[in-house]
Amino acid sequence: MTKKIVSFLLICILLGAFSSCNKVLDVQSSRLAPEANSWKRLEDTRGALMGMYGLMRAALAEDNAHWLWGELRGGDFTSSSRSDLKAIINGNLNYNYPTLQTLSDWRRFYAVINSASTFIEHSGTVYSNDQRYTEANWKADVAQARVMRAFAYFYMSRIWGNVPLVTTSEEGDFVAKPATDQTIILNFAETEILKGINDLPGVYAGLNDPLLPNSYYGQGPASWYGILITKYSAYAILAHIAAWQGHYIDCDAYTSHVVNELSTSQIQPSAMRVTGSDYLTDPTQSGNLFTGNNQRQILAFAFGATENVGSGHLEELTLAAPFVSKSVPDMYVSKDSITSIFPDWAQPGIAPDPRFGRDSVSKLYYEKCFTNFTGEIPVFSKVKCVINSNKGTLPMFNSAIVFTRLEEIKLLRAEALYNIWGPASPEAIALLNDVRSQRGVALYDSRTDLLDAIFAERRKELIGEGWRWYDLVRYKKIKDPAFTKNMVNTKGIYWPVSVSVLATNPKLSQNSYWN
Repeated sequence: MTKKIVSFLLICILLGAFSSCNKVLDVQSSRLAPEANSWKRLEDTRGALMGMYGLMRAALAEDNAHWLWGELRGGDFTSSSRSDLKAIINGNLNYNYPTLQTLSDWRRFYAVINSASTFIEHSGTVYSNDQRYTEANWKADVAQARVMRAFAYFYMSRIWGNVPLVTTSEEGDFVAKPATDQTIILNFAETEILKGINDLPGVYAGLNDPLLPNSYYGQGPASWYGILITKYSAYAILAHIAAWQGHYIDCDAYTSHVVNELSTSQIQPSAMRVTGSDYLTDPTQSGNLFTGNNQRQILAFAFGATENVGSGHLEELTLAAPFVSKSVPDMYVSKDSITSIFPDWAQPGIAPDPRFGRDSVSKLYYEKCFTNFTGEIPVFSKVKCVINSNKGTLPMFNSAIVFTRLEEIKLLRAEALYNIWGPASPEAIALLNDVRSQRGVALYDSRTDLLDAIFAERRKELIGEGWRWYDLVRYKKIKDPAFTKNMVNTKGIYWPVSVSVLATNPKLSQNSYWN
């Protein structure tokens, strides 16, 4: 049944929910789904809700945008031959490549925002007319729409800074609007999430869930793990909104809900922890982080394993032989970068890191995250959910886009506690050590700066998950005044706005760094 739900999300995309998107904010909307006169039955709200998730998955997946925005700029990947990827890696974001033009266009997110706004405005009609649509169900659905809209604005603000703020659905022509200051955008996002967070369950259809027990749209809890926004997803987004602004007291408060409340929830931390390395890197392992949907995903966007999908997955960029019939990956982590990320890999007396290291007896390199290290080009194999890899056929993948998970939130909280209490924060050290112990590596050594150690662990743990550039920005805001002067204050940390967006909206202007 889970596959049916995930497949429905994909169908929403393939039927034009995303690819038919016209110029939101400047031309007539082509997909208000369902139309205002279609909000009659429980099935209408279910379809609209799943369509909203499908739109967000499509926004992140098109041109593999989630990883190109988050991993390449200033990151650890190298392009083997693609000039467009090299341009992003080198920070030349205004080069005239089709991929960069697509990545500079924010209209994909306004499709999500419009879908969420439409749901918020019209779903109450179904609640009034269909007795099957309970108040708790309706409130949880509206809360999901609020959080999704807020998430879209947060995601955009990390990429472009100031963006137009639209808070209602647009039934006809979209009115051209100027960009709104990022602070206002993020305040709106935070407020929206807080409005609905108490209506979100920790577990959809959980046996003893106080909001939506036993069944949600006719399905049990296993069907919804990793599929929908929960209260923990909402708190995780709030934490990142706070951290992006340097509001670390708020970040600590929000992350504490995720880390501490899970101990009393129906999803125990042991079920959410990515322990060892198999759950992280082995797609055949039941509950693998990236395969399908599961409890380890606090916020993720999955594709169904039964769908023939090659695009919109990290594997399309990173895998090569022996996983697929491709001799060289589009991008890879160089040997120098790998040994820089894992500097203790060859140190005697130090427990080897299963993410990268060498067996002390056989002298063979671990290949859970990096395959073919002894070859010319290593293959980044942390994510390798391959459906069809036969020679002569187009490879298909079914990995989820995982925005956040428990280990990421623990390290974010450690970052917050460092910034609140300083380098001697025992709780920050404990959180860092908790993540390190899950990988079976040595605990934190106080001879290393604690903040450096926290971000070094994020670099190891989260590589390939779309965090590197945003982590660098937060780290350098704290540690590098020159970066703040030369990149933050000049808006150099953001992407340029698409030329086509500027051409159709005269009230917008290019980010100053890219003029």
